[in-house]
Amino acid sequence: MVRRAVRAPQSIPQLVKETSMETLSYHHKVPQRAAGSKRMAIVGVVASGNLEVLVERVLPDTHCELDIKTAAEGFGAVWERVVADFVELRSPGGLRLSVNDGGARPDTVALRLAQAVRLIEELEP
Repeated sequence: MVRRAVRAPQSIPQLVKETSMETLSYHHKVPQRAAGSKRMAIVGVVASGNLEVLVERVLPDTHCELDIKTAAEGFGAVWERVVADFVELRSPGGLRLSVNDGGARPDTVALRLAQAVRLIEELEP
């Protein structure tokens, strides 16, 4: 049994550091609407080396938006290339994709984006 108060070695503000997140946004015109009838879908999980993608069918058929929040700062050029390749391959018209990144590699990003579009392209039961 402890009979004396235990004091923290540092104050709480010193223990909890603010983390900064880089926010990136991309807007593309695409030739066609993404297939399917689902209104939204989510894939992945925010974890070290992974990411989560929420996809919503909320834009005009020839527009696509990607909003990315990542703790890995300074990789905007890499994100831009991965997003451009994704948009060219998938033509995700009408979709807004919100990405919460936990430091995923570019191949994992491409996989999750493709999974999100494939899931939203499924027909509602």
